[in-house]
Amino acid sequence: MPTPALTLPWLEAGEAFPPVEQAWGHDSPMPGLLAAGGELNVATLCEAYARGIFPWFSEGQPNLWWSPDPRMVLDVAQFRLHRSLRKTLGKFRQSHDCEIRFDSAFEQTIQACSSSPRHGQGGTWILPAMVRAYIELHRAGIAHSVEVWTGGELVGGLYCVSLGKAVFGESMFSRQADASKIALAALVGFCRHHGIKQIDCQQNTSHLASLGAQEIPRADFLARVRCGLEQPAPQWQFEALYWREILPSKPDST
Repeated sequence: MPTPALTLPWLEAGEAFPPVEQAWGHDSPMPGLLAAGGELNVATLCEAYARGIFPWFSEGQPNLWWSPDPRMVLDVAQFRLHRSLRKTLGKFRQSHDCEIRFDSAFEQTIQACSSSPRHGQGGTWILPAMVRAYIELHRAGIAHSVEVWTGGELVGGLYCVSLGKAVFGESMFSRQADASKIALAALVGFCRHHGIKQIDCQQNTSHLASLGAQEIPRADFLARVRCGLEQPAPQWQFEALYWREILPSKPDST
């Protein structure tokens, strides 16, 4: 019996997303693909993230929307602080020239993520339209950057989306060894302090798995997202005390 042809819903501007259960399955060419089209604006992106959907597409493609099952997440209680990273963080905290900042250079951070080479990738999915959309999300107080600064220079960081206490990681970059890992550790410390249980990682990569991320069923992921949406968002700023959540035996000064 022939396999039924796959169909992909096309979203007109303002049209609601289909149920995530309609996303393409494991036996399809693109598992997790849910829909195409729609708009990259604040309202659409907020609806998407609240339903466990994210945009991801390459040059020449329409807007593509995804909701994979299983979903890669980092349970912040399971973050793996390897010995080498612990040593790096200790040195970072003791240096007067090094600091973590939140949201002081969002546009620089997303541009740096866009231009950073990726292993096995010939281009970037953070296209100009995506950059513009997330800058608008940042101005709306929904997208945030975690930045690593050394000697007054931005050397690494990440950006993410936050709805209530639901946090969705997007992309990282490094211009200095382990700078993106330092940014992730800072985000984990922030999340632990504020009772945020997980960081969405979207796709399974060996790098994220090495830091403690793992796949969970989409239904479990969505249940956690709904719980986070019901809680008030914390104030996005970094405090030295957050390091206690990562390095409890270390002094508080950065």
